[in-house]
Amino acid sequence: MHLGDATWTDAADADPDVALLPVGSTEQHGPHAPLATDALTASAVADAAADRYDGELVVAPTLPVGVSEEHRDFPGTLWLTPDTFRASVRETIQSLVHHGWDRVIVVNGHGGNTDALAEVTATVSRHDDAYAVAFTWFDAVGDHSKDMGHAGPLETAFLRHVHPELVHEDRIEDAAAGASPRWGDWVAGVNLAHDSHEFSENGVVGDPRDGDAERGEELETLAADALVELARAVADRDLD
Repeated sequence: MHLGDATWTDAADADPDVALLPVGSTEQHGPHAPLATDALTASAVADAAADRYDGELVVAPTLPVGVSEEHRDFPGTLWLTPDTFRASVRETIQSLVHHGWDRVIVVNGHGGNTDALAEVTATVSRHDDAYAVAFTWFDAVGDHSKDMGHAGPLETAFLRHVHPELVHEDRIEDAAAGASPRWGDWVAGVNLAHDSHEFSENGVVGDPRDGDAERGEELETLAADALVELARAVADRDLD
């Protein structure tokens, strides 16, 4: 059940094994991909997993703004402080728990959210009479994970599969030309760059030309299958 599409009477009748809470960001993704990329990919993975799951899952509306200040120099980027983001996620989970949906997987599409999500799901599990874990889709796609940059091959492939109308194909060559080969400016194991404009002139990391729709379909399948496996484990976990 997609909570945003349901009525309150539908919600009253629901008895899901697990609730999924997609979270993303609204931030630059180069000249060719939309600001909502991370929210769109998180939503797509949650939806695909719900379709595959052999039981009932509730998919909550996606939280569209995350911890993204590192992209602040690119217009259109929105961000929350980590404290505000953690509070938003925790209070949304508490709302789900109020309705009896006390096993929650936060489905994440933005790397900048990962530390905050690890902290807040642990806090929920320890203190809120609920159980929560965080799942980041691009960490669950096998060998493809090594190519994860920013608006690079993986995200571009995923978008070409699920939202091809939002990819500016006429800007792909420019996106590749201005891209950085890696995230950051590293010396002695330390990233000297706090913000993405310090190492990528157009915000792109990795070559978006290496991400076609066929690869995007494979990414969605791998991520959704992994999320289904996780949902089964969360549903079966003995919380006592």
